[in-house]
Amino acid sequence: MRRMRSLTALLALWAGLLGITGVGPAAHAEPRAPLAAGLHIANGRLLEGNGNDFVMRGVNHAHTWYPGETQSLGDIKALGANTVRVVLSNGHRWTRNSPEDVASIIAQCKADRLICVLEVHDTTGYGEEAAAASLDQAADYWIGLKSVLAGQEDYVVINIGNEPWGNTDPEGWTAPTVAAVQKLRGAGFQHTLMVDAPNWGQDWQGVMRANAQTVYKADTTGNLIFSIHMYSVYDTAQEITGYLNVFVDAKLPLLIGEFGGPADQWGDPDENTMMATAERLRLGYLAWSWSGNTDPILDMTVDFDPARLTDWGKRVFNGPDGIAATSREATVYGGGSGAACSVGYRVVGEWSGGFQGEMAIRNTGTAPVSGWNACATGQALASK
Repeated sequence: MRRMRSLTALLALWAGLLGITGVGPAAHAEPRAPLAAGLHIANGRLLEGNGNDFVMRGVNHAHTWYPGETQSLGDIKALGANTVRVVLSNGHRWTRNSPEDVASIIAQCKADRLICVLEVHDTTGYGEEAAAASLDQAADYWIGLKSVLAGQEDYVVINIGNEPWGNTDPEGWTAPTVAAVQKLRGAGFQHTLMVDAPNWGQDWQGVMRANAQTVYKADTTGNLIFSIHMYSVYDTAQEITGYLNVFVDAKLPLLIGEFGGPADQWGDPDENTMMATAERLRLGYLAWSWSGNTDPILDMTVDFDPARLTDWGKRVFNGPDGIAATSREATVYGGGSGAACSVGYRVVGEWSGGFQGEMAIRNTGTAPVSGWNACATGQALASK
């Protein structure tokens, strides 16, 4: 969801980019072994259970408001996406999605060969939006779905709560976020968990950036990924690259969990830099949103019809660094080259006119791999 920025927001963001606040390039996340064999985090990267580097390329779909539009999952896949972020409700603000409904959504995502990011939308703007649910209430909802979610670690990421703090006292975001993560781990959840930033997801005051190490270290498994939402606050290349690079340099996992491109009365987001930088850094992105927005400027399709892509939809799916050109299906569904190895790639340093890359080659089979040059080349090409 999009929220207006202010002059204060811009000044705060620039201060963060200049190093006044932030996790800092010298601070590095501590690698920990995954608790489960499904999607997990290692060395700042989202990996599949077999160690293959997985980069989300997909869109958001407002299932809780349009429960009859389940065919959209297959339509999104047909246009090239490998992931869909599904809007759910815990019943605090909208109609609660039942365990049976959530199980059906997971099954449909699997049938359509999509990784499924599930999120509770009722938390949007907590602290500023009076009707919003707390992260603790969202955690309780997930615990109530444990029987549905158990065993789905290869296919499902749990986004605890959408944009779970507004612009009022955003420093209050950190402790409830830690508590929600620990509550789910204490309940036995082994999934990769995703946490959204405060400031309606845009973190223009740098609270998530400054406290990311604290939150990450609070997860006993290390299987935690941060999500930044990029709208009109992010209208210049420096703002976008500066924010994303702070996390990459610190080896803290990050993706763009929502972003928009069309200009509005608050500004003109630089979606070209968002998508290009995400591709260069091999970070996931999930565009907002498929269809049914109150403001249709952010609809990718007209009336959920994949044959009627809007200009925004054409940009996301078929434009430079778009989904069609950069998405790769998860290997759990048979995507990739099929070799018994995986290759992870990330940019670890850059300067004017050049960059330094890091490549990690893993044997994901049970037998020794010979001829690793061919294996690595095939996997690296498949990940481009």
